Amino acid sequence: MAKTITTRYDVAEHLRTAEDMAAYLEACLEEANGDAAFIAKALGDIARAKGMSQVARDAGLSRESLYKALSGERTPGFDTILKVIGALGLKLHAEAVTGAGSKSQHAASADGEKACRP
Repeated sequence: MAKTITTRYDVAEHLRTAEDMAAYLEACLEEANGDAAFIAKALGDIARAKGMSQVARDAGLSRESLYKALSGERTPGFDTILKVIGALGLKLHAEAVTGAGSKSQHAASADGEKACRP
């Protein structure tokens, strides 16, 4: 019987376009259920796909501090999140949700429009 060789899945390898990145972030925002560290990790995945060094430069942060902030181990400050989102070429926007008991949702896209969900 042949051995099966597996490799670790890295979502950053599949985030090739701004639209892919926006759709991924939007899906993570919807699934996060208030977990800010989960969102930070998603931003880290996108930053790795774009190149962490370049994102750090564009955000005005050191590469090391960016890795730490987006590791998913901690919750970075909102100012850091906004800098990173801008450096990634993404934009946050709010969307009203109607219905009793609904939580507010946030969506992100590369061009300000709602990205298609995969």
